Amino acid sequence: MKELNSFKYIEGGVCAAKGFKASGYYCGIKAFMQTGADGNESPLPGKKNDIALLVADTVCNTAGVYTSNKVKGAPVVVTKKNLAANGGHSKAVIVNSGNANTCNGDGEEKAQAMCKLTAEKLSISPDLVIVASTGVIGQVLPLEPIRKAIDPLFEGLSYTGNIEAATAIMTTDTVKKEYAVTFTAGGKECRLGGMAKGSGMIHPNMATTLNFITTDCAVSVEMLQKALSDVVKVTYNCLSVDGDQSTNDTCMLMSSGLAGNAEITAGGEDYQTFRDALYQVMANLTRMLAKDGEGASRLVECTVKGAPDLDTAIVIAKSVICSPLVKCAMYGADANCGRIMCAMGYADTDCDVTKADVYYISKAGKILVCGNGLGLKFDEDKAKEILMEDEIEILCELHQGDAEATAWGCDLTYNYVKINGDYRS
Repeated sequence: MKELNSFKYIEGGVCAAKGFKASGYYCGIKAFMQTGADGNESPLPGKKNDIALLVADTVCNTAGVYTSNKVKGAPVVVTKKNLAANGGHSKAVIVNSGNANTCNGDGEEKAQAMCKLTAEKLSISPDLVIVASTGVIGQVLPLEPIRKAIDPLFEGLSYTGNIEAATAIMTTDTVKKEYAVTFTAGGKECRLGGMAKGSGMIHPNMATTLNFITTDCAVSVEMLQKALSDVVKVTYNCLSVDGDQSTNDTCMLMSSGLAGNAEITAGGEDYQTFRDALYQVMANLTRMLAKDGEGASRLVECTVKGAPDLDTAIVIAKSVICSPLVKCAMYGADANCGRIMCAMGYADTDCDVTKADVYYISKAGKILVCGNGLGLKFDEDKAKEILMEDEIEILCELHQGDAEATAWGCDLTYNYVKINGDYRS
């Protein structure tokens, strides 16, 4: 896997690749649920977009990974059926925030209606439309504001509409999340970018949050799916904010093929370059999701090195990141290495972690707090200075092999409880 920032960053997010237009609009879904009143006669000042549209110039090869929660949102079910029906192809994505369309008797009917509304404007089959929703679970999704938003969404489509779309999919997110890179495959310049949403109810396994990734690199459906599934394992599946896995988690990868490279249909140098570019985009989006965890004040990364194999490294890194006690220690800037050792010790692996070294790292410095499994004397003031930064790395060196993995999370603050204590209001 390439280093995290080995490809050139470019602007444009989900519209960076050739052949993708996007838009966002405020249609007042939550207002309609609360009052029954239409809020979408005009995009009112100060109102955040709550519905987004992404349309490709061509029918795209498409891959997807979804929540493994037994309770699945209706959009997840419908999108999976659509891709299965057409052999892994899509042309458009419609996604709303404010209502998850989950645990509703008419959920699939509503999700299908969103596909149909979009398809009619494009004169395509509804199964070429990806649908996604995020927000409150268990409340009926109103179609009225969505139906009225279709025309403004299409009128607003733009090759620079990525920001409007990225804003529309936010719920408790405090910032939009998008990232894009450029790379070369088959002698052609290619682009790959995406947008993501997520702040709470984030926990493996896949796919965490809503994520839409586009590329103009020509890649077959089979190789898109292979790359996406492989990279999800070491990015989104290594992300945890609060230990709660969503019902609507979706990650879609669409290829317009407009870069002009010979289609990647098998492994090789071009495939590896594409996969590395995908990793850079997804890993950076993962970091953004972790840093914007509900109520969070710090991004926390745990890197496990010297593991006997990749799976072991992943399990241990995730165990540390998911620990509520570790999260609380990070909030309090408490350099308690015992909590790290404890979380490594109950990780579900056969690896002997009792000889590990543990470091805390930030832009303020690096300090060893545990050596050979034993707590060490260290400069408490320096450790606190390191842990007061807004981005912290916990490095665990196992000395039992060459494998390594990183998991991403955040601290646990009082504000997390406040946000989730009145989520529906």
